[in-house]
Amino acid sequence: MLLASPDCFSSSAASSMLSSSLSNNRKFYSLLSKNPISINLRIRTRSTRFCTASLITSPDSFEVGKLIGSYGFMNVTSYSGYQSGMDMEFSSLGNMGQLKVQDVGEGGVKIRLYEGRIAQGSLKGTPVVFKVYPGQRAAGVEADMMAANELNTHAVLQSSSKGICQNLLILVGGFETKTGEQWLAFRNAGKYSAADYAKIMSERISKSHSMGENSWNPFEREQTIKLRRNFVIKLLRGAISGLVYMHDHDRLHQSLGPSSIVLNTIIEKDAAYLVPRLRDLAFSVDIRISCLEEGLGTLSEGLWRRAITAGCFTPMEKRAFGIADDIYEAGLLFAYLAFVPFCEAGIMDSLSLQRLLENTFQLDLEAVREYCLADDRLEEAVKFLDLGDRAGWQLLQAMLNSDFRKRPIAEAVLNHRFMTGAVL
Repeated sequence: MLLASPDCFSSSAASSMLSSSLSNNRKFYSLLSKNPISINLRIRTRSTRFCTASLITSPDSFEVGKLIGSYGFMNVTSYSGYQSGMDMEFSSLGNMGQLKVQDVGEGGVKIRLYEGRIAQGSLKGTPVVFKVYPGQRAAGVEADMMAANELNTHAVLQSSSKGICQNLLILVGGFETKTGEQWLAFRNAGKYSAADYAKIMSERISKSHSMGENSWNPFEREQTIKLRRNFVIKLLRGAISGLVYMHDHDRLHQSLGPSSIVLNTIIEKDAAYLVPRLRDLAFSVDIRISCLEEGLGTLSEGLWRRAITAGCFTPMEKRAFGIADDIYEAGLLFAYLAFVPFCEAGIMDSLSLQRLLENTFQLDLEAVREYCLADDRLEEAVKFLDLGDRAGWQLLQAMLNSDFRKRPIAEAVLNHRFMTGAVL
């Protein structure tokens, strides 16, 4: 399929339009292909100069390639809160590693991904990935709301006077088709996710073990573990840096998990060049006090129900709860990356790990450590978190604190000695 024409949009009326309420998002987004508006994207280069890129809104400016995948979203139908001794339901966003404590129902929004590239203009030849939301006729208004929210969030974050964060995926444009599908085009920052990385590393461990213990040279094993530890910490630092940027700009992620992090490399010896980038901002929430005072968006209803359950009623209390909720998800991400890449395939997965943390040990990380010490298959994961006099366990306990008020903010997580690499 060939799409072509250099209609780009550049900044001005966009900013005010993008801050409109979620109920107006359908109207705004449908205007993209008809009345191009413009948003200045300030991208800081290595020489500290700034160049300006524009969101492209004409379908003729893109070439669409092959289908590379699809996934679905789950709807939260109720939330019972954390209660010890209860058998809880778990869900993962598209079964890709998202960790939640809630009852869910399958949603009707199925996302398709395509390869592509920009066909015209100064960015001609730039590879992109299209994220395609189904039209309202196929998936109802929810799909349009998600697409509009994701576009809105990226546009606001990419318009920051502080420049674009290297740890967020870059939106380069979008358009609506005649059938009502919403196509968002993102700069192609890599084909692997953090979930892919963890899976591949665990499979490598299984393969080496299947060849016999003696087949893995002790020196080679030690070097591999050192490289893996360094890579995982670099990956986590990138993800948390993206979260710091979002929170500093009054945005929650709300879909943070292994599948929502794009990696430009999974080669562990190339960790110095690794740039993790956050994606999947369809459920991002605007936590400016003015927005919280005006009313709650449809896509964030579940979050605010949980906030009220936790005793948060004022805008400031809800804002603090939302930030802490993101930190909890980041803690589950941390746990996933501390275990899965260091274990054989099938030993630990996202759901069994969450059950272990929340149900079996009720978020008591010292008890989790004692349990893991008794299982030789989890030895390397325990050793990893034990670095720096158990610094990893201490940080994980703080991020998963059952009292949301005691969880650290994202910047404190980033500056923790485990995350700085001081423990290596």
